[in-house]
Amino acid sequence: MDVISHALWGGVIAGRKNKKNFWWAFVIGFLPDALSFGIFTAMIVLGLASGPDWQVGPPPVGSIPQYVYHLYGFTHSLFIFAVIFGLVWLIRKKPFIPLFAWLTHILIDIPTHSLDFFPTPIFWPFLNNVRFSGISWSQPIIFIPDVILLIIAYLLFFIFKRRKKARE
Repeated sequence: MDVISHALWGGVIAGRKNKKNFWWAFVIGFLPDALSFGIFTAMIVLGLASGPDWQVGPPPVGSIPQYVYHLYGFTHSLFIFAVIFGLVWLIRKKPFIPLFAWLTHILIDIPTHSLDFFPTPIFWPFLNNVRFSGISWSQPIIFIPDVILLIIAYLLFFIFKRRKKARE
């Protein structure tokens, strides 16, 4: 649910302008996790790496290769986001709004990751030890409101979109 939720939030927050922006924001919303965990998962599926034994809950921290932590730091850093956002703006001569899905992903992860498993390294690579202990996504106090808020956000998105079309 975590990755899907990020994609959905990215789409509804940063992709409202048109379908193309929506899909860009949707993809960018899940990229931080896909680029860190997805590579390792693909390697396991392809038999190129061995992964942790399947179990309920997060895998043991020691069973995850170090490069996953480095990729996670890179993709979840406010500094890296700002640099890439700025470079894209400089190249395009205007901001690429769907990139705000990446920022949304990072900001959502800060309070929804605990120190026990992949706390969000928002100041990577400079202040690696500055992390916040939040409440895990899997906890009902986070999971249920997330689903409810996503439903409300998309209902409002489609209602306003329909009203805008009716006025045109």
